[in-house]
Amino acid sequence: MSGLLKFITCGSVDDGKSTLIGHILYDSKLLFADQEEALVLDSKVGSRGGEIDYSLLLDGLMAEREQGITIDVAYRYFTTDNRSFIVADTPGHEEYTRNMAVGASFAQLAVVMVDAKSGVLVQTRRHARICALMGIRYFVFAVNKMDLVDYSKDRFHEIENDIRELAESLGLYSVKIIPISATEGDNVTVKSENMKWYDGETLLAYLEHVDVTEAASGTGFYLPVQRVCRPTHEFRGFQGQIESGSVTVGQKIYTLPSNETATVKSILVGDKEADEASVGRAVTITLDREVDVSRGCVLSDSDTLPVAHNITASLLWMEDDKLTLGKEYLVKLGTKKVAGVLKEILYKIDVNSGEHLGAESIEKNEIAVCKLALTEKIVVDTFANNKTLGELILIDRVSHMTAACGVVANVDTSDEAPYFEKDDIRTGGYIFEEFYFNLDNASLSKSAADVKTYRVGDSVPVEGDSFKYPDYFDIIALDDAAAILIRDQKVFDIIPLSEYRYQGLPVLDEKGFALKIHGASDMKELLMEYSETDSDKKQEFHNKWFKFETYRRIVCTDNFWMI
Repeated sequence: MSGLLKFITCGSVDDGKSTLIGHILYDSKLLFADQEEALVLDSKVGSRGGEIDYSLLLDGLMAEREQGITIDVAYRYFTTDNRSFIVADTPGHEEYTRNMAVGASFAQLAVVMVDAKSGVLVQTRRHARICALMGIRYFVFAVNKMDLVDYSKDRFHEIENDIRELAESLGLYSVKIIPISATEGDNVTVKSENMKWYDGETLLAYLEHVDVTEAASGTGFYLPVQRVCRPTHEFRGFQGQIESGSVTVGQKIYTLPSNETATVKSILVGDKEADEASVGRAVTITLDREVDVSRGCVLSDSDTLPVAHNITASLLWMEDDKLTLGKEYLVKLGTKKVAGVLKEILYKIDVNSGEHLGAESIEKNEIAVCKLALTEKIVVDTFANNKTLGELILIDRVSHMTAACGVVANVDTSDEAPYFEKDDIRTGGYIFEEFYFNLDNASLSKSAADVKTYRVGDSVPVEGDSFKYPDYFDIIALDDAAAILIRDQKVFDIIPLSEYRYQGLPVLDEKGFALKIHGASDMKELLMEYSETDSDKKQEFHNKWFKFETYRRIVCTDNFWMI
């Protein structure tokens, strides 16, 4: 056995995707007797003059049969003597491109149908490009309906050359081209007597033996945290699937983005303890100390995974409405869901030629490369380096519909310099950045300010469009355990939080929120509560001690750039 193969069939409308899979199921004797009997009866009232219509095995809804097209993703599970399969039969019509992308997101291999009469079409190029965008590396181009071109060797080689050019332009990793007739069964499960000039293997034989094992990414161990498990106050486990490498009890790991270190105390696989677990395993990991970890964080054996809030992504736009710059979406990346805004369209991609075109808006089913700004730093990597940390979807915050899917092409960490720095003390924030409210999009965003690092002696801005601070105040950065003393609009000192003493001046956090502190006892209580607050309770802590409106306000405008 070669292990499970998850593949997708795609192509233009009526290219024979459902017929192909139906024929494989029928020829491989993978149908129950009642299924086969129903197929024969249904075929007698169809359009093939009583001959078996294999597509009916996958087109499960009567409404779909009446239209003659597949409109949803139909999944089929089957097993031969050599391999187990899960196949997604996807729509061919451009209107259902989002359905096709859903099917591609799970697959390891794509079978792209090409009509021998029509050749490589725009929709063929679109589907191949989307499959590549979704991370598929193995492609089979099935040149179908060879019976309608008299099994012509010359016609096949003509189409083969076009496919080779397409594969080269997309940089496809592995490509196999097979001439078939899904209706007649040529080269589907048995070698065709009508195409003796083709000396390759049948489609099913290739699928049974192709090796789609992904090479190790070389990133070592990492696990995106799916859930923090706390059945009792004594147990705190971090649950998720290991996406790379392996982990052992006693191993030192990093928690990202907080960048703390801890040692693995125990590993649970199901309800059984294990000394080690490797890639693909769903595990619960406990650590030897309390760390700042919640859903969406990452456990890793390295602290080199990028942490950022600005990324560039290739997106397939799925909404009926045009892509709108400045609109806020929920960005689902790995196990993390965070708000973000589309701040720039770099270019869109012509699905036919691959040409990069300038664009001010993106229509449904178009592919574009865009810059995204996230409202907080998350662990993110390019799709080429780490598939799990580099694939994303955009979710409309009002309708909760998926607006786009895509992959991370670049992670921008250039703006991750701290806002305050002295010796080994560094802390960030957005205390001097502006907040604007876009009336058209009903979205709140920060402005794209120049990144600047402030050191002792530097002057700081105390007034802007959306903030006005006093000339003398203190900044407390709880997460970074630092305090910044501002005196007469200048940085007087930057000290460890452990050395800070309340002096009666206004106290703010590094984001510009006023802290509800009116005396030394309040400060002591705040620090104590912070040290005892779990990461999943931080919002309650923030609502109790922080106030936005004291020194900040939100300005309404329709003319601004997002971060």
